[in-house]
Amino acid sequence: MSDKRRKDKVAVLFPGQGSQFVGMGREFAESDPELLAIFELAERCCEIDIRRLCFSGPLEELTVASNLQPALTTVNLVCWRAAQKAGLVADYLAGHSLGEYAALHAAGVLGLEDSIRLVAERGRVMGQAGARSPGGMVALLGLTLSEVRELLAGLAAPEGIAVGNHNSEQQVVISGRVELLAQASELAVARGAKAVPLNVTVANHSPLMRPAMAELEPFLAKVAMRRPQVPCLFNVTAQPEDDPEAIRQIMARQIVSPVRWQETIANLVAMRAMVFIEVGPKKVLTGLLKRMLPKGGGHRCYQVESPETLRQCLAELG
Repeated sequence: MSDKRRKDKVAVLFPGQGSQFVGMGREFAESDPELLAIFELAERCCEIDIRRLCFSGPLEELTVASNLQPALTTVNLVCWRAAQKAGLVADYLAGHSLGEYAALHAAGVLGLEDSIRLVAERGRVMGQAGARSPGGMVALLGLTLSEVRELLAGLAAPEGIAVGNHNSEQQVVISGRVELLAQASELAVARGAKAVPLNVTVANHSPLMRPAMAELEPFLAKVAMRRPQVPCLFNVTAQPEDDPEAIRQIMARQIVSPVRWQETIANLVAMRAMVFIEVGPKKVLTGLLKRMLPKGGGHRCYQVESPETLRQCLAELG
């Protein structure tokens, strides 16, 4: 990367649930034995046939929380390792929801094996909580955060539903019990918004996940965490954090707290990030970025999920 281009601060972002597709990660696995070895490590850690799920599906089985969380995290880690080997250097890191675990590994907070074991446990306890308290998530397009909060407060049982993600100025994801999601969606559509159900099997970032948080905390307590080597912005606070014990507490709260993505990106812009690279499957975060970044600000967005997209990204970066 040329000296001139390297002056631009680079933010690397990792996607979360909803970015999965059948075939993800296959090209990297077939291109490099070291990347294939990450899949093999993940399979040993989780006792899940991650390659079959990622490469062949079916999508319904891949999307089950206990399968998806280690599978998608493995693909994010594979994509990051490929980008690292090619010379990509991050000035800032962030991950959307589940993607935060790959960001923590990229920052040096978590080891590779601990990252995989941790998301496998997270997927397991969230899947169990979801089975006990069924729920889902719906993206509301066309309403602001304050409008959505007002709408939810008017429901008969607001404690069973919450804002799950504040993804952009007018994209707010709600999370909770299925019947409450239906009621909220109907009210949102009546106000002129669009309601899009998400392809997830549990109510992530909602009060329904409190039992999962209680089960994950003891597991988190046993995992080694180090100070970040690169600033990493967290979903719960939208700010960087250096203290490993504070990070441990933040990651426990993350399960029941909203993803403050709008604020995270705004803070990265304020920190002079000019290049944003989504490292992982699909272009969900890239699509959001193109609507969120200041117009005419000179910001650039890329996405890496295969050897070809990695080559394109690096070629454009110079």
